[in-house]
Amino acid sequence: MYNIQTLNEISSVGTDFFDRNLYNVSSTAENPDAIIVRSASMHDMAFGSNLLAIARAGAGVNNIPVDECTKQGICVFNTPGANANAVKELVIAGLLLSSRKISEALTWVPSLKTEGDAVGKLVEKGKSQFAGPEIMGKTLGIIGLGAIGSMVANVALHLGMNVVGCDPFLSVNSALRLSPKVKCVKTPDEFYSEADYISLHLPYNADTKGFVNAETISKMKDNVRILNFARGELVNDADMIKALEGGKVACYVTDFPNAEIIGVKGVVAIPHLGASTPESEDNCAVMATKQLIDYIENGNIKNSVNLPDAEMTAVGTKICIIHKNIPSIISQITTSLAGNGLNIENMLNKSKKDYAYTMIDACGGNVTDDIIASINAIDGIIKVRVI
Repeated sequence: MYNIQTLNEISSVGTDFFDRNLYNVSSTAENPDAIIVRSASMHDMAFGSNLLAIARAGAGVNNIPVDECTKQGICVFNTPGANANAVKELVIAGLLLSSRKISEALTWVPSLKTEGDAVGKLVEKGKSQFAGPEIMGKTLGIIGLGAIGSMVANVALHLGMNVVGCDPFLSVNSALRLSPKVKCVKTPDEFYSEADYISLHLPYNADTKGFVNAETISKMKDNVRILNFARGELVNDADMIKALEGGKVACYVTDFPNAEIIGVKGVVAIPHLGASTPESEDNCAVMATKQLIDYIENGNIKNSVNLPDAEMTAVGTKICIIHKNIPSIISQITTSLAGNGLNIENMLNKSKKDYAYTMIDACGGNVTDDIIASINAIDGIIKVRVI
């Protein structure tokens, strides 16, 4: 029986995929074999010896100590694309909110509650203060053309916008989804001066922290409107406030409010609603659950942030090994197996930066505890599993 711990409320549409004859799913599971998490911070958690994997029901993994997990041989999954449609829809709403002063207008209307028959005239008189430009014919610059960015680009084209995008790590799948009408450039510097709107779809890491700052804003078109539905830390808030106060930026729409930007004129702060749809939560839970099941039962990896994708069928006993990506370690593993009379029917080895994952289909005998111990004794081995 495998124990699965759920942190946060995880949609039962996903967790129902766990066979209850094999899995115990609980928010209070002790020393679990796997964890599914949404937003709960795991940085101060101590991980038990049984823990094989953590699945983030969402895209970002800032709440998970990925480096420490890798050192302990814990596979960390995310669910890229599962909430893409939900975020895409809110980005489109953000485009309109940034242009048409809708939120300001909605705040103003209740002030007319006591005006009786004069409401109609006051509306006509006051509406001019909320006038804003149409998005049709304007240029949208997109930084990051992954699952969400590519969907936003395609919709913006249908809305009559000109779309320019950049993504140095554009995947084949994202490229295939992207309309050929989207102009792709190498760096955002190539469209800063022409984009009326800029939408951020970057991961947050040490290289992208404060990506939008005084220097980058100075390169942008006057009265630019900036949308951030990726990560709050991508934007230097102090620099953004100065740009708004100085008129360089006309509007900043963010899904990540904080005390510094709340109430600032020109800021439309949305309470992190990007993936807050029942469909998105269901999709993320289903994807996370299926990835965990395939890893636990078959050793296959898909959408891991710290280990390479790997999939292999086996006719014999499958041995799954997480190890450091260093020379000669594979030869030591195969020598150990051969020395114990085992034949390798098939083998797969893939690496991701400093770590690697090897799957071996071993035949010709039993994979005993002594054989596993001999592999574990090899320098650089982190975790060995027999399936």
